[in-house]
Formats: sequence, structure tokens, C-alpha cells
Amino acid sequence: MPIHWFPGHMHKASKEVRKILPKVDLVIEILDARIPHSSDNPMLAEIRADKPCIKVLNKSDLADPERTREWQTYLERERGVKTLALSSEQVDKVKQLTTMCHKMLPGRDDGIKTIHALIMGIPNVGKSTLINILAGKSITKTGNEPAITKAQQRIKLDDSIVLSDTPGMLWPKFDHENIGYRLATTGAIRDTAIDHDDVAFFAVGYLRKHYPDNLRKRYELEQLPDSELALLEAIGAKRGCLRGGGQVELDKVSKLLLSELRAGLLGRVTLETPAEVEQELAEMAVLKQQKADKKAARKQKWKKPKS
Repeated sequence: MPIHWFPGHMHKASKEVRKILPKVDLVIEILDARIPHSSDNPMLAEIRADKPCIKVLNKSDLADPERTREWQTYLERERGVKTLALSSEQVDKVKQLTTMCHKMLPGRDDGIKTIHALIMGIPNVGKSTLINILAGKSITKTGNEPAITKAQQRIKLDDSIVLSDTPGMLWPKFDHENIGYRLATTGAIRDTAIDHDDVAFFAVGYLRKHYPDNLRKRYELEQLPDSELALLEAIGAKRGCLRGGGQVELDKVSKLLLSELRAGLLGRVTLETPAEVEQELAEMAVLKQQKADKKAARKQKWKKPKS
């Protein structure tokens, strides 16, 4: 999937994070509960190294609760990782984050020593809203568009915790094309950088396979067509996304579908499972090995002595 969006402030932020990480005791990574793997920046995992980490599955009110439980179990297999599923509406649960920070650093639970925590996440994952709840006041700018936070800042909380906030960071290249599609579907990538038709084809294809009843109920369809195009056209006809001559305007219905999916109007859905991700990782490992073998073969060819 061609995506051309990696703002300069994200590159700058990644360099700043590397500088301050040695001074950090713990990392709080905000994930999108609908796409826990695809919203987990591999650059952040590399930077974090072995620091204790709380992975927050935010927007869990929009995600499939059964899938969220699966993802929590899957993510907590990694050493030093704990998870917390929540939404910005659950103010009391958001405030559990500070308690978790103290529990993960038992040597600091006397409240005397300050805990330095780094909070990170991809764009539009709800990080700024959570920070404002933790701080008890509006400190960071929030919005529905990705890349609102542009610069690093430090926030002192009441219970001996200092948060270092960073801009939401995407990475320049996705290992598997489905990662790009999932990020675009949930709105982590600016709409100006994507092809709505292409993303809607991916989204409606996944929903047709995993959440067919949600589609039937939302768009009052007795049966779901067999192809993504036919399904989008059926939705467009129901919603009046038409141009002259009664033809469905594909861009308009694609934007409508993505908007309603992001808003949770199609019900609580999750766009990936641990099993699907494991399969994709295996596919990428095979491709990576094939590329390495070809490269080694080319080098060996050039090393052969001329007769």
C-alpha cells in the first residue's frame, strides 16, 4: 500500500527519545485496541529495549472485547510487559496507570523517589487525552486528526511521577502491507495520504469475513454480496452515495464506511488477531530469508575467480 507520510517532526522525535531513554524508569506505550500489533511501532520496541513497559490498549470501547482479552494474554508473554485495556471515558481506570507504574517499580513505591516514565504511541491513538486525564487538567492539545502533538514535553503528576510526552511516531516502511491498511482504516494516517477506495476495500473485506452481521445490521442488507466492490456499491445505494445516472460514487461511500467504522457505528470490531499476525510474521520471515539468500548468491557469484 503506497503511503507517503512521515513528517519531519516524527524523525526528530525518535532521535530525542533515544537520548532521554537512559534517564527513564518505565515506558507507557499507548496502542489502539482495534489493532494492537499494527499500532505497536517496531521502532519503539527497539528503542525501549528491556525497560519495564505498560501497554495500554486504548479505545477498547470500540474493539471486540473477546479479541482484546486475547491480545492482552498475547502481549503479556513478553518479559516485563503488563497491559491495561481502557477508553478515555473510563476516568477511574485511566488513573490506575499511576498505580501500575508504582507496582512495576517496587523500589520506588515509598513515594519518595520520582518515577520517570516515557509515554509513547502512534498518531491519533488517544495519548494526549489520557495525559490530560492523568494530570487532571488540559495540558496537551487533543483532536481527531493524527500528529497533533509536535514537540516533546514533561508533565509532573501528583503521585511522584514525571511523564515525558513525545509526538506520535509512525515509521517509514511497513513490514507487511496489511499494517498500513489497518492504520489507515483506524485513522492513524492522515486521509490526505491514502486512497479511500483502496482502504475501504480492505476494511469491508475484513468485516465481511469476520463481522458480517455488523454489516448487515448497520446497512440493512439481507445478504452480503460476494465481492468488496459489490458490497460497497450495495452500501452506497442504501445510503444515497450516487452520482448522475444513479451510479454509486465509490469515493463517497468509501469515506462514509471508514468514518462510521472509526466512530464505532458498525459495532465493536478488532481488525487483527494474534493468529493472523503470527501468520503474517512468518510470511515476512520467509520473504526476508529469500532476499538474504539471493543477495548472498549474487555476492558469491562475483567472488568466483575468472577462468
